[in-house]
Amino acid sequence: MPAKYSHVKKRATNPKKKAATTIQPGKDNNRHKRLPNHLDKTITNAMSAVSQLERAIAKIFLIRFEQDIARLFSTHVFCVALIHLPTFMMRCITVGGPSWVAYNADCEEIKDFFRSVVSMDLRQAGERVSTKSVLWSYTALREFALSNNVPVCRKRGLHSLRLLPHYDSLKIHLESLEAMPHASFTKPPHLGALTEGLDALEEACELKYGEKSPLRSTPPPGWDNQWRSKVRMGYERLAQTLWRVTREFDVSGYGCVLREKLTTKWCDCGCSTDHLGEVCEKTVREDEEGSGVRSGKQREWDGRGSGVLGWETEEEEDIWDIDLDFGGSDSEEGEGLGSEMTIAQMMEIRFVKAEREKEFGNTAFRRADYQRAVKHYKAAHSIEPELPHYQLNLAAAHLKLSNWLEAEEACTKALGQHRSIKGYYRRSKARRMLGKVDEAVQDLRAALKIQPSNTEALDELLSILPPDDSSGLGPSSSSLATSSSSTSPTPRNAASLYDHLHLPKPKQQKQLPFSQGSADDKKIKVTSIPVSCEVPVMPSGKTATDLKSKDLKTRTESFIFPSWEKYTVRLATG
Repeated sequence: MPAKYSHVKKRATNPKKKAATTIQPGKDNNRHKRLPNHLDKTITNAMSAVSQLERAIAKIFLIRFEQDIARLFSTHVFCVALIHLPTFMMRCITVGGPSWVAYNADCEEIKDFFRSVVSMDLRQAGERVSTKSVLWSYTALREFALSNNVPVCRKRGLHSLRLLPHYDSLKIHLESLEAMPHASFTKPPHLGALTEGLDALEEACELKYGEKSPLRSTPPPGWDNQWRSKVRMGYERLAQTLWRVTREFDVSGYGCVLREKLTTKWCDCGCSTDHLGEVCEKTVREDEEGSGVRSGKQREWDGRGSGVLGWETEEEEDIWDIDLDFGGSDSEEGEGLGSEMTIAQMMEIRFVKAEREKEFGNTAFRRADYQRAVKHYKAAHSIEPELPHYQLNLAAAHLKLSNWLEAEEACTKALGQHRSIKGYYRRSKARRMLGKVDEAVQDLRAALKIQPSNTEALDELLSILPPDDSSGLGPSSSSLATSSSSTSPTPRNAASLYDHLHLPKPKQQKQLPFSQGSADDKKIKVTSIPVSCEVPVMPSGKTATDLKSKDLKTRTESFIFPSWEKYTVRLATG
């Protein structure tokens, strides 16, 4: 017997008591273990009520989290348009002239660059928004409790079971949130126009190409007295393209860690909410003491804006501009090396590891070793689950292996983050092979809505819905791939073709108030500049928890990290 229990003596068996408990046939020998029916139902109903309450709280937090991502990232997009687009436009002007952007702001090269950088920025949504959103939603829940005279403990915060009498009100609020349009990216109305960005752009153009330029005595060709209207029009169209590209992304695909906690890992007994209250209460009280308690109707369901400078003013800060130079308490690496790294460093290394796996997968794919490619693409996604292109690569490998279900699933995951042409096109091929022809057609139409002149999608759709003789579209119209480009000009009978396929016709560009020059037909190439990163080298048999930074060796690796700062714009060759 263990020493801990050595003081316990074994009791002698009482034969009389033992005989009394002998099992007798025909009698219910477990009746003392049963609860009365009414009491059993009462407990079951109580547990069900608690579970419903906790599910409602978790859903409220999740919907508000998606709204917070959309709201805060929209501010970031506005700041990008204000600060970074003028620089991008100057580089395009240097290559193509003052009117080039006005005529080409919606070209695929620009949109693809925007997509790559927006995707990288949204990858940080979990780290940048989760903590704020949880704190704001807890504040809202807490203020709801206080407005209903529910006590809140100073140390442990709000106990969720105290909200049971008010479940109906919580449910009504949840239903109102669910009835709202899905959270999407849109310019916050309080941020105003892009006047400062336009002024900075015009000043830069004036100094470099205008009459005041110290670099030249006369303006270069194309810089006539209309250059300001050309630049202004180009800037406006470029900002519109940025917002259109951003709206291709779906907030429900980001913040995976918090999303998982609010869905699969949220405890129905109430301990998750109670733990949240214990963590958040101190911060909320400190904020109230520092800025005061809001009064009136704002108390109920309020809470947003805490910790964001200039909230809902023209001076509102961009939280994506804040350095992630603090440590992560929930580091995947645990103690040791991981606990000594900042969030930014961990994210950087995580991205490098995922990209390395992707490159291994690409090498295997080129060698037609699709099974190995699948393994590497899966590894890349498991390391960095908030970048959709790993799933698109995985889908391509599964298509080569005729794994139609797996290809469809990978595309669906990718489309849950970014509604891309590749995602819809590859899923349509998988669905067609699975016999889901109607769904394949829907995917192809969705792809053509994003890029109406995509010849691969048009050819695939025509192979499913071939034109009949009465349509006036001969056999030559069934193949639109007249060149290697996926955006080659549509044929002369394109109008009839789009009518036959029930597709929206490509929008014709509006006539601009200035003529198009030969320089406006130039094609450009936007290329991200590789950056270097110090990557830890793990000794054989060691993990990050076994090492300290002083014991660690690193090696320098270069990789492509799309950003608004490091890229080049040059004329395309060929």
